[in-house]
Order: sequence, then structure tokens, then C-alpha cells
Amino acid sequence: MADTELCDRTAVELAARVRGGELSARTLLEAHLDRIDAVNPALNAIVTLVPERAMAWAAEADERQARGEPLGPLHGLPIAHKDLVRTAGIRSTSGSALLAEHVPEADDAIVTRLRAAGAITIGKTNTPEFGAGSHTFNPVFGATRNPWDPSKTCGGSSGGAAVALATGMIPIADGSDMGGSLRNPANFNNVVGLRPAPGRVTNHPAPLGFESLAVLGPMARTVEDTALLLSAMAGPDSRTPLSIDVPGSVFAGSLERDFSRTRIAFDPDVGGLPMDPSVAAVLEAGLAGFSSVGCQVEAAGFDWSGADESFETLRAFSSAHGFASLPEDRLAEVKETIRWNVARGRELSGADVSRAEALRTALFQRLHAFMEVYEFLILPVNQVLPFDLETEYPTEIAGVAMESYIDWMKSAYRVSATGHPAISVPCGFSADGLPVGVQIVGRHRDERGVLELAFAYQQATRHCDRRPGLLTAPGR
Repeated sequence: MADTELCDRTAVELAARVRGGELSARTLLEAHLDRIDAVNPALNAIVTLVPERAMAWAAEADERQARGEPLGPLHGLPIAHKDLVRTAGIRSTSGSALLAEHVPEADDAIVTRLRAAGAITIGKTNTPEFGAGSHTFNPVFGATRNPWDPSKTCGGSSGGAAVALATGMIPIADGSDMGGSLRNPANFNNVVGLRPAPGRVTNHPAPLGFESLAVLGPMARTVEDTALLLSAMAGPDSRTPLSIDVPGSVFAGSLERDFSRTRIAFDPDVGGLPMDPSVAAVLEAGLAGFSSVGCQVEAAGFDWSGADESFETLRAFSSAHGFASLPEDRLAEVKETIRWNVARGRELSGADVSRAEALRTALFQRLHAFMEVYEFLILPVNQVLPFDLETEYPTEIAGVAMESYIDWMKSAYRVSATGHPAISVPCGFSADGLPVGVQIVGRHRDERGVLELAFAYQQATRHCDRRPGLLTAPGR
């Protein structure tokens, strides 16, 4: 049996050990496959596994290293891709019965880029149907369970990725985020999820190349591992119209920084949203971590007006386009919440969309001015704790009714509407042991600053070191 203790090491350490010749890619892969065998059946995080193909790739990686060939920053690290991402020769279902047997002929650009950086694809992680909603369940693979309490949701839509990370099935994972799909599951599973600025990571071949609500980004167990993955993910792609012409290498190296007297704003309810008291209590206690690294934390609410309307309109517009070519009888086969969003999109007028873009522009300008005073904005990631697995989505929070299946995600999707980078980093645990993350929002395109503050906070609090109880069982 492989040494599965390797699965609890950081990606930074594992990459260094492989590059240094202390550890082979094959040995590392074997350890992670053993961990998957041990814990995945109870959690359903990795839904398609290609061990033979992965082992062949790992062998090739070891052979390249033996020949002295140049090695990428992720050389030898196992990765599983979100099932929304297309992988050549590997089933890619998007969690929908419509694509249950779909096997693409080509990789998406993100897969090509990560493989070129040395990552070893081992399979696919679970997602809600077409990534819609922040609760990971679908008709093809069923639900993914939260490792901190298997009766609860793991969040979504990058839920399988977050669970696989939290339990050491993989050291790094890709995900995507429109309304919080990198940050929400990171928050619910005590891992790290970074939503980059639009254009930071290639989204080719996106059908709406200029659409900027949905982005791809990195997830990992620690901030430094997240930065490592971003350094390989990020970089220009001339096929992506919003691509940022800065190499990913700017995110490599030390994240150490002196935060003495850095002004940061804390908006405890993201402009008056209802909050579960358990979440609010953990966040309030967690602010001490920012003060301990020298930050000046100030209560300062931000004007979020227009965020909801602009996000909801543009999301509906995107949904209508995404399903425009699907016949009505096939559309009837997808879940009701997707059909609802498509219907809303089809009802939109040109005036509705132009108003949404104007509101979003005004929101961006207000936040830009706000963050000339404060370098960072601290927010809750979610308004609730992980909820019951059988509940499709929260219908009320703190006695306030939710009007739709995405209403409970406002604390995340209001940030999406701004286009600013944001990260979820572990903040603490509720009284009954459920994870709570804190959201750090940075200045326009300043992912580096976001990572540096998140790293400082992580080092001061070390909530990332806590592991789900199931990993302490004998033989794991």
C-alpha cells in the first residue's frame, strides 16, 4: 500500500520533493489513488476516475525528469478537473443526463495549460447539473457529501473539487465561479478558493468570449498551494478576448508581506443581507486574525445597490444563450431551476441588458473609489452554514424568505458583479464543527494582494490545519 500520509502534505512541498528526486510522480499518484479508494465511496467527490491513463502519464513525467527535460511548476501533482471542463477521451457530463455519455475529442484550454505545467489528470470532480446552483447533486452521479458532516451539502458548483481537496484525494483542483462556485464550496469545506479577475485565466473555448461573470480559478488546501496553481493557470491567451497580458509567474514565490497599518473594511452583512447568527459569530471572532498581522480593521458598509439586478439579469441572459439551441423537449429534461433561469433570460429586452451593464459599471466605479481608501474589503462568503443534503437550496435565512434558488448566494454574487478578485480562506468553525470561511476582496486585478493578505491571515490562524474526522479513522 502506498504512503497515504503524502496526501496530507501541501502541494508546494510535494512539488518540491518530486522535482528534487526524493519522490516519483508514480509514487505520489499511487498514494492519492489509495486515498480515493478509502474515502471517495462515502463522499462521491470524484465521479470519473482514469487510474491507468493517469499512471501512464505519471510514468511519462518520471521519464522526462530522468532525461533532464525542463519541468513545469506542477510537475507530478495529481489533479481532477471539474466535470464542466471538457477533457479529451475522458467522459465530461456537466452533471446532466443530456451529456451522460459525452466523451470530448479535445481538451479545454485550461486542461491543456495545466497538463503542460506538469499536472497529472486523474479524473473529474462532481458538479451540479450544468454548474447551476451551489449544492452539488445531479441526475448522473447523485450528491456529493460534506466530509465534515456527511448529512450536509458540500456547496457548489465546484463541490466535488472542494471535498476531494479537504480529504486529500488531490492536492490541487480547478473550478469555476459565476455566483460563488469557487468560494462557496471552499467555505463549506475548510479549503481555499480564489475567484480571479475576468481574463486572468483562459476560458477558451467559451461561447460568449466577452462575458465576464463566469471565471475559472484555483482551489487548494492552503493559500500558497492556491497561488502555485494560479501561477500555472494564469497568463495570456490570444483566443480569449478579455485575456490579461501578464504571465502567471507573477503569482509564484513568497507571499510574505508586512501589513502594518493596512486599512481594511469589514462589511458584516454585505449591505444588510440576513445572516445565520452562527456564521456571524465565527466571522466576528475571526477578525482578530487580521488585527494580529497589523491591519487596521474598520466597520465600513459599502453601497451594493444595483449588484443584485445586474447579476441576475446578466446571469439570465447567459443562461438563455447557453440553452438557445436545445429543443424544448430536451430542455424539459434539465432541472427546474435551470428552466426558470432560461425563461427569465428569454423575457429580457435589450433595455434590460443595457440597464444591467450600466448598473454594473456604476457598482464597479463605486467599489474602485471605496478601495482607494481601503485596500481590502472583508465579507462573509455565505450567509448560512452547510445545510441538509436533501434540501435543494435555503428558502429562508434568519426568518427572511428567499425569492429564488440563487438568493441565498448574494453575499458571493454581489462580489462577482464587481469583477474584483476575491478569495475564501478558512476562518473557523461553528459550535457544531462546521467550517466557516471569510471572503477577502481586493482591488481591481490585484489577486497578488488578495493572496498575500489571505496567506498572512492563514499563518496567524492556521484553521487550514484542521482535517475532517473521517480522515482519522484507522487505515486512512
